Amino acid sequence: MKRIMTIQDISCLGRCSLTVALPILSVMGHETVILPTAVLSTHTQFSDFTFRDLTEDLMPIASHWKKENFKFDAIYTGYLGSDEQIEIVKNYFEMFANDDRTLRIVDPAMGDNGKLYVGFDEAFAKKMAGLCGKADIILPNLTEAAFMLGLDYQAQGYSEEYIKDVLRRLCDLGAKKAVLTGVSFHEKELGVMAYDAASDTFESYFNEWLPVSFHGTGDCFASCFAGAVLQGKSVYESFKLAADFIVACLKCTLADPDHHDYGVNFEEVLPMLAPTGGK
Repeated sequence: MKRIMTIQDISCLGRCSLTVALPILSVMGHETVILPTAVLSTHTQFSDFTFRDLTEDLMPIASHWKKENFKFDAIYTGYLGSDEQIEIVKNYFEMFANDDRTLRIVDPAMGDNGKLYVGFDEAFAKKMAGLCGKADIILPNLTEAAFMLGLDYQAQGYSEEYIKDVLRRLCDLGAKKAVLTGVSFHEKELGVMAYDAASDTFESYFNEWLPVSFHGTGDCFASCFAGAVLQGKSVYESFKLAADFIVACLKCTLADPDHHDYGVNFEEVLPMLAPTGGK
């Protein structure tokens, strides 16, 4: 069994961040160690949510884990709420992932649809770009890539060569591999394109574009991807599985007449991620 540390917030209700990362990684057969950066009553789509910042607890936790000599096969980061938390994650990389044994996966969760999330600005995006430079694999969407690279956001109408250039620039930040989500070259397709800087090769996968959007799908994708890589799957196999998982989750959500619009119904689809294939 592999051990993975995931660093992100807990939104108690809302199907995102640690609320989806823990069950997804666990059902994929991994010991999942959580490091909560904050506790929210709901995710930020709701108004008047409560928020408890846990930044001051993060380094004492690291010191305790280091004292106990805990080892990790991977560290996977999601939503980070401040510049200080980004710097703390860099410390975690130095303390627990300073050799080839521990895989570092960064999902720079900070924006979508051409806009940064509330509370973030371009300076924060540059800080996140610095963290991505410390990672083995990064998982930005088009919005996050544009802000980290200082590019104008293009929602559509771009060419394959443009996406390849974005991917090369993302790896120029320092990451070994970049996986770009939300890529579409045709009206009815949505998918993923990835770049391996060491081999200078690209890979892509597309499936049907469902005209819906639910909070937390990016967290579900990143968690599934991280779990698949840790199972020994290739980057291509991992993002293909994650993309298919998201489509299945969306279809399951839409098929439920009582579904809520604040999160995707991923729970009923979890069996497809189990090592036995749900059998």
